[in-house]
Amino acid sequence: MRAFVVTGPRESAVLDVAPPVAAAGQVVVDVHRVGICGTDVEFFTGEMAYLHQGHAHFPLRLGHEWMGEVRSVGEGVDSSWLGLRVTGDTMLGCGRCRLCLSGRQHVCADRFEIGIRNDWPGALAEQLLVPASALHALPDSVDDRAGALVEPGGNAMRAVQACDAQPGSRLLVYGPGTIGLLAALIAESDGLEVYLAGRSDTSLEFARSIGLQHAWHADDVPDLAYDAIIDCTFGVDVPAAAVSLVQPGGRVVFIGLSGAPSRIDTRDLVLKDVTAVGILSASPGLAQTIEHYADGRVDPRPLVAGTVGLADVGAALAGDPIPGVGAGPKIHIDPRT
Repeated sequence: MRAFVVTGPRESAVLDVAPPVAAAGQVVVDVHRVGICGTDVEFFTGEMAYLHQGHAHFPLRLGHEWMGEVRSVGEGVDSSWLGLRVTGDTMLGCGRCRLCLSGRQHVCADRFEIGIRNDWPGALAEQLLVPASALHALPDSVDDRAGALVEPGGNAMRAVQACDAQPGSRLLVYGPGTIGLLAALIAESDGLEVYLAGRSDTSLEFARSIGLQHAWHADDVPDLAYDAIIDCTFGVDVPAAAVSLVQPGGRVVFIGLSGAPSRIDTRDLVLKDVTAVGILSASPGLAQTIEHYADGRVDPRPLVAGTVGLADVGAALAGDPIPGVGAGPKIHIDPRT
């Protein structure tokens, strides 16, 4: 089968590789859509921390935001999965440790991450090998575009849930990228008053075009009492700004990662009685994200700027212009083309 392979920093090719075969407890999925995200870009440039920590190695196969159709099942897997449209969890724990047994496999020290960690091949290929336990079925009301946005939506869902905010609460989201936009859409659907802050006029204008009217330049954010703030940026100074801006007794949720250490004065947390929460992975939020998409509370599809084939992945990761790709922060890949 064909697969996109990163052979070294900024070096890649579409190669013929051996197709996967489902072992016991596994399935093989025909991949229909894959989203490219910032983590994929960091691997492509060679900057991703896992490469320097020994958790990932070149050559590698990317792709963790995906959906497709189950083609074959291994021993012990219910045959009713065959032919179903699915997406799946990226984080694959060992299944034996205390964290896995308590439902926190996404922070298992020995976990695989599809297309990211410990060399589990990703979805930028015609087929993908996945444990059946990681699958989530997609209803007909969640089309292919939305299905491949379940994984980033799960991250956004968890960030909103971590705010512990009630309808009518005021939320500020820093960062109008995919996670920030989805967090804002999910929060609005749950009855929160949402403000969005960013530094790119183009991104903020796009946010307004999909109905997020309270989109502000980060330097001009209204001076209001924010019950919660979500940081979805790479900005090294944003965490401290968020702690400073949130109202006493509020919550600050961190899901973005800066390239350098972000410093917070813990006295600001203590003296304001602020709760700080870190979010890693979509795992516990996937099912609820599918529900929000399926019943129409959130429509993520406008975030997709365009869908291209495997031959265009290198250009997309390098940030090069691709004909036919419009506005929106997300590019999708159809490996069948």
